[in-house]
Amino acid sequence: MSFLPNSDEDIRLMCKEIGVNSVEELFIDIPAQVKNPDIQLPSPLSEQEALHSIQRTGSMNKQVCSLVGGGIYNHYVPAIVDHLSSRSEFYTAYTPYQPEVSQGTLAAIFEFQTYMCRLTGMDIANASMYDGATALAEAVLMAVRTTRKNKVLCSATVHPHYRQVLATYAWASDVSLEIVPYKSGTTDYNELSHKMNDTIACVIVQSPNFFGVIEDLEKAASIAHEHKALCITTFTEAMSLGLLKSPGECGADIACGEGQSFGNYPANGGPLLGILSCKKEFMRTIPGRLIGKTVDEEGRECYVMTLQTREQHIRRERATSNICTNEGLCALRATIYLSLVGNRLYELARTNHAAASYCVEKLVDLGYERVFDAPFFNEFVIKFNNAKDIRHKLMENGFALGIPLEEYYPELSDCLLIAATECTTKDDIDTLVKLLQTI
Repeated sequence: MSFLPNSDEDIRLMCKEIGVNSVEELFIDIPAQVKNPDIQLPSPLSEQEALHSIQRTGSMNKQVCSLVGGGIYNHYVPAIVDHLSSRSEFYTAYTPYQPEVSQGTLAAIFEFQTYMCRLTGMDIANASMYDGATALAEAVLMAVRTTRKNKVLCSATVHPHYRQVLATYAWASDVSLEIVPYKSGTTDYNELSHKMNDTIACVIVQSPNFFGVIEDLEKAASIAHEHKALCITTFTEAMSLGLLKSPGECGADIACGEGQSFGNYPANGGPLLGILSCKKEFMRTIPGRLIGKTVDEEGRECYVMTLQTREQHIRRERATSNICTNEGLCALRATIYLSLVGNRLYELARTNHAAASYCVEKLVDLGYERVFDAPFFNEFVIKFNNAKDIRHKLMENGFALGIPLEEYYPELSDCLLIAATECTTKDDIDTLVKLLQTI
């Protein structure tokens, strides 16, 4: 990109136009003490010195056994996922605005869409989104556009962070958002039925929900459809799709969630992978882009951007969303991961459930209370006395145990949301139990 400097006369005219006397006046709100600070940088290092410095800093990290989930999960990533996804033709590629030279990227996205459709039981999946939270918010706007209603019911068991993002979207879009309470760890379906009426655009239920409990999606879909509302199901643990009945089979209209579990590392806040899929009748209202497969004039198989309802491509007022492009590299990693795992995804999901079941059994045997006695996948809620102290002492001994729920649900004080995956071994759990016996 070229750099076009402004002349003094240009600057004078622009300042005059916006009503300031100088460029400095534009930054008058910034306190003087933080403006142009004298930053003391160390002297340059050689490559060898820099490497030693990084290694010294890295050695300060403490390796812990994580039993933390709540939206981001510790799954094993085969080395070949790193190797293939780091090939330069993928790693340096940007948005495929020039489809004729981006066939490899388009083919990978097409495969990603196909995997997502099969896992969610839906007809259409887009090329991915930022993360699960924004995928849910976009799904709600999609439902509002489709039904031409602006009231939304969301279960209190949906991830609290997802609900925060959704509330921001709703505020900015004049969408009325109401939370449906939970009962015994799942959505209170009686309360949901009571709140339903013909002005509701959609019902949102997460399964497995934030407590790790498996929701009755068929019941949620039935209640929504009785009032001509859409049923949106979301998920934070995509691995569960390998074992549980798909949202599409349960009658959901839109399925969305987080795909980090498929070949992407738990990198403390990102990057993540949003998944959004729907039934084919909603294809024209789905945000993002859809990649399709066709043949060229000579009958050769090729891939094209079939639908892209962004304002760069259609009239601004008809754009479904300006959410940018897709998480291309994360979607590629998920595609490679799923192609490697194949039908073993079912076995992996069972291993996750088995590890969590063993962990629950051992903790209950120690006398701790399992808060919600309901079917779960790989997360569950346990009540401890002085949970904060226990977490602190376990961390000192190499274990990160769960997420405190009191911040999000005040009634669940001293309750921890604990997760186990295929990376949680029997030895890990047995060691945890021994530590808890000494605390």
